[in-house]
Parts: sequence; structure tokens; C-alpha cells
Amino acid sequence: MDKTKENIRQKLEQREIDNLSEFATKSRFTKGRKRIEDPCALRTEFQRDRDRILHSKAFRRLKHKTQVFLSPFDDHFRTRLTHTLEVSQIGRTIARALDLNEDLVEAIALGHDLGHTPFGHCGEGVLDELVKGGFHHNIQSVRVVEVLEDLNLCAETIDGILTHTWGYKPKTPEAQIVQLADKIAYINHDIEDSIRAGIISESDLPQDCIKYFSSIQSKRLNKMINEIVTNSIGKPVVAMSEEGWHYTTKLREWMFANVYVDSPAKLEEKKARNVIRELFFLYTDMLKPLCEESKIERIVTDYISGMTDRYAIEKYKENFIPTGFHSDTKDDYLFKLAKLYKD
Repeated sequence: MDKTKENIRQKLEQREIDNLSEFATKSRFTKGRKRIEDPCALRTEFQRDRDRILHSKAFRRLKHKTQVFLSPFDDHFRTRLTHTLEVSQIGRTIARALDLNEDLVEAIALGHDLGHTPFGHCGEGVLDELVKGGFHHNIQSVRVVEVLEDLNLCAETIDGILTHTWGYKPKTPEAQIVQLADKIAYINHDIEDSIRAGIISESDLPQDCIKYFSSIQSKRLNKMINEIVTNSIGKPVVAMSEEGWHYTTKLREWMFANVYVDSPAKLEEKKARNVIRELFFLYTDMLKPLCEESKIERIVTDYISGMTDRYAIEKYKENFIPTGFHSDTKDDYLFKLAKLYKD
């Protein structure tokens, strides 16, 4: 390996050791990958993870997966991809302020929703009902990076992807950041999208939450981030202040009651559920003559969960919606007309 290039990676690793917090996860001391690889000359291990996720097929498909509003025609509504980018931005801001490892935060954030189904949590709910043992998008995200795309990521990145969902305990402060950034991102951008859709207005939001955070999105977002930073400086655990978390949780619960469940944003979910359900049974029957029965459910789950909204809809149309008969006609009449005019 070129000694000059090798020094670049070593310099970056040393910069982390010299400048980051004592609680930060240093790339030089990573727990490593399942398969040992030669180090990169120019990038740290967590930077390599970030790049592998960014170039994965699963990451590209996020642009056509639902966040809250199913397959929106309005290009300004969030998709699973823009949600992911906002989580990454919020997470990096917090990590930089706390002198934690920004590269690890970015890798986790970019990979956290790779296993999400088409049609958002609606699609996840259907698979959870159909699959033995249930279906959880965070576990599927780990399966995507470990098995389906075999990215051979660092243990710290995989842990952060797995534990981004509430109820899990992250092993690093960087993973704790992403767990918080995910909640902050979707609460705030879902409020904005719901206002855009006319489902709610700013004045509908809980008044005590508005008073604490502000009704203006940028100010509300900034307040939440500051609540984490000021409460976590010099501490081994990243957490929002108790008061800030109280109002954040209340805002989240209000969104569930007024947007996420039984709102106009969910009118098409019954149809979306049917799409996932029918495709699941279709592909299960299709594979019975070809595969061991014990493997069929896993194969079908991997296939459907990886679909985009529009691909799932197209496969449903292809298999369940009749089309007009197409004969193998030629353009004979065109040539008859040409002959007629020639004569």
C-alpha cells in the first residue's frame, strides 16, 4: 500500500482520537467486520460503511417508498429517502456539537430504514401479521446490509441500525443520537406535510407544545436539537432534557391521534394493505413447486419488503387487474394506405 495514502487514513483516525469526546466511538478501535478486510488508504472504517450504504440498491429504492402519504403526486411531500436524509442531517448536527463521531452517525442514519416496506408502516403492519414471528423494519434493515446486499459493515453501524427503533438500547452514543434524530425528524416533517395536505393547521397543535417549542418548524426543530445538546455535553449518554422529552412525546402522541391513525392521510391504506397481502399469497403459491416450504416465507418477505410503492402497485396490476386483449397485429393497413396513395 502506498505509504503516503496510508498516512491519510491514519491521520483521520488520529484526528478522531485527539479531537473527539472521550465518549465518542473511534474508528481505529472498531469492533470490526464479520469478514476481515484490508483497510482503506483514504477513509476510516465508518466512512467506508457510509459509502457502502449510500451506493446500495436498497438506499436508491427509498426514493419511491412512503413516509406517511402513500405514493404522493405532490413532489414536496417526504418520501422514505428524504426522511432518511433529514435524520442524517439532524444526527450530524448533534454529533458535531457533542464532539462525537459524525461519520458513524451518518452511516447509521443512512442505513436505518433500508428494510422498510412499501407503503410505510401500513406495509410493515401487513407483513407483521402474515409472517411467523412478525416483521420489524429495523431487523429487516440489518438483514439487508448483512445478507441481501452483504455490505460487511462494522459492528457499531449494524448495532445502530438495529436499535434506531424505540425500545432498543443502543451500545454507542452515536446510535443514541440516531434513535433521537429519527423521532425528531419524523415528528417535525410529518407536521409540515400534514399542514401542506390540509389535514391539520398550526393552530391545531397542542398549545403547551407550541408554547414550549414554537409553532414555526425551524424554531421547533432547533429547540429540540438544543435540548439534546445542552443536556448531553460531557456525558456518556445522549438524551433530551426531561421537560423537552415530555413535550416531544406529547407532540408525537398527538400526531398518532390526529394524523397517523384514521386520518385523511390514511384513506388509501386499506387498498395498500390488500396489495401487500395479495402479493404475499401470490408469491407464496408461486414458489411452492420450486422451493422448500421452510424457505418460502423468508424469500417472499425479502422480495416484498424490498419493493417500492410503485413497483408493488405494478406487480399487483400485472397479476390481478385484467387488461384488454392484444393481438399480434402488424401495420398492414399503413402499407395498404401507402399503396392506395401511390396508385
